[in-house]
Amino acid sequence: MSWPVEIQDLLREFITLFVVIDPVGTIPVFLFATAAVPQRLHRSLALRAILVSALVLGLFLLVGQLILEAIGLRLGSFQIAGGIVLFLFALSMIFGESKAATEIKKAESEDLSGAVFPLAIPSIASPGAILAVVILTDNHSTGVAEQAMTAGVLLVVLAITFVLLLLASKIQTLIGQTGVSVISRIMGLILATVAVDSVLQGLEEMGVLALSGVPG
Repeated sequence: MSWPVEIQDLLREFITLFVVIDPVGTIPVFLFATAAVPQRLHRSLALRAILVSALVLGLFLLVGQLILEAIGLRLGSFQIAGGIVLFLFALSMIFGESKAATEIKKAESEDLSGAVFPLAIPSIASPGAILAVVILTDNHSTGVAEQAMTAGVLLVVLAITFVLLLLASKIQTLIGQTGVSVISRIMGLILATVAVDSVLQGLEEMGVLALSGVPG
């Protein structure tokens, strides 16, 4: 079955953002951040983390490319660099410590609010997510309507993340730490594919693929 191009683009954006935000991998981080917090405050802490993440990612979605262009950088260069960083990030998800384990270790040595660190940053609004929203909203190839749809997709992913955080204890009990780790590593594999595609798009944007005779 062949889906319309618009649906395919939205699906690709959803998968990309879902993978880089990794709501399932955020569950252990949320449980750590709320370990000493009364149950009645868990909902407000989760909501605060989502709002902070939405603010950070929305800011980069709106002005990320403008900042790049202001300092003379081309989007193609950023796509290539971003793709390489995302690929390394994906490798760490696949072969390294789990996302939760790494961020919880960092948080144990910091005296910061759990809603902001490590939950909102860098767990939800991760460097990978920031790179992704900039790459997905190219001002030269996507209009305001398409960028608004990308913002809508981002809000959907954050809404799903919020729901999963509210169900964190039940999900953790159901699939366990091993299940969370397995899902995060699968997300890493998908992210590696997205990263390679970003590099190829960057090369095409800069004309490298066309010059070398490789089909774009």
